[in-house]
Amino acid sequence: MPARDPLAVPRSQLRHWETDPSLRAPTEWRRRGDVLDRLEATAFQADAALFRQSEDLRTELEGVHRAFCTSLREAIRHGRGAGVLASLADSSAANETPDGEGYDALDALIAEVLAPDAPSTDIAALRPGMVFYQPTPARHLFALLRRLDLGETDVLVDLGSGLGHLPLLAAILTPATCLGVELEPAYVASARLSAEALALERARFVAGDARAADLSAGTVFYLYSPFNGAMLADMLAHLAPHARMRPLRIVTLGPCTHAVAGVSWLRTGDALRSDVPVLFHSD
Repeated sequence: MPARDPLAVPRSQLRHWETDPSLRAPTEWRRRGDVLDRLEATAFQADAALFRQSEDLRTELEGVHRAFCTSLREAIRHGRGAGVLASLADSSAANETPDGEGYDALDALIAEVLAPDAPSTDIAALRPGMVFYQPTPARHLFALLRRLDLGETDVLVDLGSGLGHLPLLAAILTPATCLGVELEPAYVASARLSAEALALERARFVAGDARAADLSAGTVFYLYSPFNGAMLADMLAHLAPHARMRPLRIVTLGPCTHAVAGVSWLRTGDALRSDVPVLFHSD
């Protein structure tokens, strides 16, 4: 009885991917990413010829992916980003996504499209009360912007904006003015480069302490737990006078949600969960 070829399955799988034209289709970005991940499996590295073949396919698919991202950036630069990105979010929603704060393939794609160049690695140490930066999962951002229905008179302020994903997306998908306030200069520099590269004139980023920022124009504020404890209390105290002058909407995500729920001048009809955005209104 002939010995079973241990590489028969990866060889067959590789031949299928090589001859599958749909993998080259722009709309198949999610499946293409899955194949690129699977090409890292040990089985494709067990044989020199199979490895070279898998590397050739990887090079080809990575080229297709780069071209796809370039086409998305071009659409954004020419004012067609809202429709293109909304369709990506819709197609992603049709697939299974992780609950709560987990990330999925849409996050990797949006990060590459919005900020293809990584920020400087010269990142300052966190001050007491500050929280390590993590981007908001992209599916939450799309859902939040649909819910907020921002208009031309709205000014969205992201307090602790990191690489600026929310202000950038809001400038693409809505007519609002968008501001990111971030203490880390390297993140601000990266966000500004992204806004310039994507021709997003309504997205602006300032470097500085959000507790001392000029928030007089803001109508909607976003906090993905950028800080906690006394620093969060100071931030809410900084927002309070503005809430007495005009209606505000404040959106939270993460552990800060329960602290914000205890603020006397804010109310919400949402369930108090830390793993999805919660929308508060000022009295």
